[in-house]
Amino acid sequence: MTVMDFFGCAFLAFGPPLAMFTFTVAAEPIRIIILIASAFFWLISLLLSSVLWYAVVPLQNHLAFGLIFSVLFQEAFRYLLYWVLRKAERGLDKVTTTHVADSRHVFAYVCGLGFGFMSGVFALVNVLADAVGPGTMGLRQGTEYFFIISAATTLCFILLHTFWGVVFFSALDRKNWGQVIWVVGSHLFVSCMTLLNVYQAYVATTLSAYVVLMITTALAFKVAGGRPQNVVQCFSRQ
Repeated sequence: MTVMDFFGCAFLAFGPPLAMFTFTVAAEPIRIIILIASAFFWLISLLLSSVLWYAVVPLQNHLAFGLIFSVLFQEAFRYLLYWVLRKAERGLDKVTTTHVADSRHVFAYVCGLGFGFMSGVFALVNVLADAVGPGTMGLRQGTEYFFIISAATTLCFILLHTFWGVVFFSALDRKNWGQVIWVVGSHLFVSCMTLLNVYQAYVATTLSAYVVLMITTALAFKVAGGRPQNVVQCFSRQ
């Protein structure tokens, strides 16, 4: 049963993102490179937030402190990645078959997916290691839904990072500071809501995270130039 739990949670968390990678990223080498670079930027943000957490000794017992600064570091490095990509557009034009200026939303999507993948791996790898066993009989603490809730939350954050990337890059291009505030604010909100998991308030944390995901998905679809007709055409054979 523990092995089944492991694979079930792993496929729930990483199945849809892997499908997105296979169908939208894997065919283009330059997209793979950008995805790896964005994952590296996320790792640097994690390193710096960890250094800050270790440096400020009196606040090490306050999880909210580390969480807030981790989110701020992630968003700072998302901006840094945006800046680097915009500076590198001329060079990218020489190594890709498409005009970079016309594919900015695609590269923003790839950057967000890279952020999400690395975030998801670090969020769930220890949980999956525990899920694979061995199981322990007789424990009365906790809930049997812990693993599946962790997997569902990880999937939500991977998708959120993907769509946050699209909205964030587009907002900076258009100087739409309201959308920038939405990305940073919703990231802080969803992350802080996970602090309620210690009280096993899984319904509140998961539901709020997926509501934010739906709003961010619709916003990313809009800023990328999507229309309702595109959704209909996607599911119709023409």
